[in-house]
Amino acid sequence: MIILVALLAGLVTGRLLWIGLHHAFQSSVFLRTNYAGHVVPTAVGVVLPLSLLAVEAGRTALGAAGVGTPGSALLRTGTLIAVLGFSLLGLLDDLAGDGSTRGFRGHIDALGRGRLTTGGAKLIGGGLVAAIAASAAGPVGFREYVVDVLLVALAANLANLFDLRPGRVGKISLIAFVVLIIASRGAASLSGVAVVVGAGLGLLLDDVRERLMLGDVGSNAIGAALGVGVIISVGAQARLITLIVLMALNVASEFVSFSKLFESFFALRAFDALGRRTPRSE
Repeated sequence: MIILVALLAGLVTGRLLWIGLHHAFQSSVFLRTNYAGHVVPTAVGVVLPLSLLAVEAGRTALGAAGVGTPGSALLRTGTLIAVLGFSLLGLLDDLAGDGSTRGFRGHIDALGRGRLTTGGAKLIGGGLVAAIAASAAGPVGFREYVVDVLLVALAANLANLFDLRPGRVGKISLIAFVVLIIASRGAASLSGVAVVVGAGLGLLLDDVRERLMLGDVGSNAIGAALGVGVIISVGAQARLITLIVLMALNVASEFVSFSKLFESFFALRAFDALGRRTPRSE
């Protein structure tokens, strides 16, 4: 029940924030040309961390007044740190990145030449944020801690890699969250993650219809939130399996275009196109 309430709270808050901030994103600093040639505001995903802040602030105030069910401050703080940290790094890339350097290899090569790209800053900073957010899992051995850090960092990066077509990351994150709810048997600790996913749902229709782009700030927030959700709600074995899958997908992205992969299979192509107003083009 608490997860559903949190999901709805995130959805309503995210939607209201987007309605209120819509005019602000018409500034030229946010406008970008998307894959189909349409000019669309990017970095609208900043609504996600703002939604989480608003809901958690309200939840904290109600808790202080003796209203609601007490929750774990550590779990909630871990989600907040991950979402806020990765969102900030994503916003930097959205507004200052030139897109000339891509992938782990590209950013590492640039760093080797003495140039720190915005993507490289996100790569390094993301690891630092994950190192702090992983503490939300509680006291664990060093090996388990490393697994958790990598899991959060790679989950955030993978969500960013999927966010190359309208609505794709929002749809995938919803499916991933449902799987996580089932795997964790509806763990109440996922309430913070539910707020972020809910806020993403509040933007999904406009995202699919190409009225906005979440940008790295949004995709990183969703991925980081789901990563933290895994480490705070399932056991060590499930986390290790999740990490292996994330590593495989992140490595594969260096050699395979996910967009071309979606185009190659009818089911994925139909899923990707669901709700779109324009045909895709590579």
